[in-house]
Amino acid sequence: MAKKLIIIMANTDPRNGEELGAPIFQASVAAAMSYEVEVICTGTAAKLLKNGVAAGLTVSPGDTRSVHDFIKEAHAAGVKFYCCSPGLDLFGMHKEDLIPECSGVVGAAHFIEQIMSDEGRVLTY
Repeated sequence: MAKKLIIIMANTDPRNGEELGAPIFQASVAAAMSYEVEVICTGTAAKLLKNGVAAGLTVSPGDTRSVHDFIKEAHAAGVKFYCCSPGLDLFGMHKEDLIPECSGVVGAAHFIEQIMSDEGRVLTY
């Protein structure tokens, strides 16, 4: 049985807040079930980990909690968030621009290795 869940947010566009709830919520649930969980933001989703971006987004109109609030809750539950290194270059970001809940920057080799291991399973958004 897999002990690790890797969620790759690649096509999830931060401009569409309704796309952000499910992957973050599912990451939180998996962490609460004692799975090791990584959320890797790549492509347009890398913007989500830039300071100020998630704080200005909600999952649906009228929400009082920001997407960053959901990220904080998931992080507190044990979810590790990573930014894919090409995302930094693509959007002119630097490591210093990332939210504190981001555990670091990884390349494609990291998540391919994790996915191909016997312990990892992946969901892609």
